[in-house]
Amino acid sequence: QVQLVEFGGGSVQVGDSLRLSCAASGRSFNTDTMAWVRQAPGKEREFVAVIDQNSETYYRDSVKGRFTISRDNAKNTLYLQMNSLKPEDTAVYYCAASVRPYITLIFVDFDSWGQGTQVTVSS
Repeated sequence: QVQLVEFGGGSVQVGDSLRLSCAASGRSFNTDTMAWVRQAPGKEREFVAVIDQNSETYYRDSVKGRFTISRDNAKNTLYLQMNSLKPEDTAVYYCAASVRPYITLIFVDFDSWGQGTQVTVSS
């Protein structure tokens, strides 16, 4: 497994931006597929964005054009740049790691999870 710690959550207004970071330690970061997953109160968790070792990416439709996932393998860090935030983006955001060398949207493929960081968007 890999140890993951998220940073950067907070309370913002509609239209604002936030940048989440996830620091990884443990096994080799640069070969893992990494994901941002969120869970809002009373709702199921959902994949927000996923990036594989080749920096291929996936975004859920509701965040396309607003969010950008990226990774810095030299710093063992995953990022999520969130722009034009909406109230429906309010959730706890989790960083997750998978040894799968490709994009996967199966939760059990991710064996390491961070503790989560709260993002609250107010209108």
